[in-house]
Amino acid sequence: MSFLLLMALGRLLAALGIFPAGTDKSLNLYVIYIALPALVLQQVPKLHFSDQLLAPLLMPWAVIAVSAFLVLLACRLLRWSKETAGALLLMVPLGNTGFLGLPMVEQFFGPDALAYAVVYDQLGTFLALSTYGTLVLALYSGGEKPRPAVLLRRLVSFPPFAALLLALMLRDVILPDWAQHLLAIAASSMVPVVMVAIGVQTKLLLPRDEIAPLAFGLALRMAVIPLLFIFSCRLLNISGEAVKVSLFETAMPPMVTASVLASVAGLKPQLSSALAAYGIVCAFLTLPVIYRLL
Repeated sequence: MSFLLLMALGRLLAALGIFPAGTDKSLNLYVIYIALPALVLQQVPKLHFSDQLLAPLLMPWAVIAVSAFLVLLACRLLRWSKETAGALLLMVPLGNTGFLGLPMVEQFFGPDALAYAVVYDQLGTFLALSTYGTLVLALYSGGEKPRPAVLLRRLVSFPPFAALLLALMLRDVILPDWAQHLLAIAASSMVPVVMVAIGVQTKLLLPRDEIAPLAFGLALRMAVIPLLFIFSCRLLNISGEAVKVSLFETAMPPMVTASVLASVAGLKPQLSSALAAYGIVCAFLTLPVIYRLL
């Protein structure tokens, strides 16, 4: 509910003209350069590896591969623009498995299941945001296809990815209290800033040519993909709580942080914001259904 209130506040402030033009871009850049790297530096060193975490470790990458293939196929068949394809490739494979997924997993499965959700989010979705997400941005946001050296430079210089490399190197380093406190403050600001930014740039009425991609993206992300993976796990007789939590995470709406990256890169900002905003609203209806199927 707090997500919806923050989005509504952002939309209200934009409608009243209180925020100057370009405020949404400034908020997005704050997230990319400050809040998101702080969150990476805060959370990644806390991860502990275990043999029992294969399902939440591997399933998010399988979701990304299948989702990206289906998006590319649909965009080619329907002849959608390069910008639309880039927005969907960024928004559909990457789910909101952290800020929405973690509290939802705790509510439906209990606090003991959160460990599986954290692995799914941090080593799956979150790592993919810094790697796969950067690749999509590099390929679809520019006028020309970048050379491998340029692509690598963009990947390494992307603030969240640079923070990920630093966090992996600092796994065994205990930061001083003042540094941990600073990271906690910056990381905690991410959710409200992102949700307000989405509210500012979300339009209630989308251009006609973006309605079909919106419907396709939400249906694929929140219905087709989870149902496909639920059926596959039953067919292969794969079960257990870790599997159920991972399957539940596959049904999360598009990631709000991915919409920030898409907006900054010029990949259909209204469509990207709408996928994140309307996806959160739809999740309150679809997630209970998916949970019952599990």
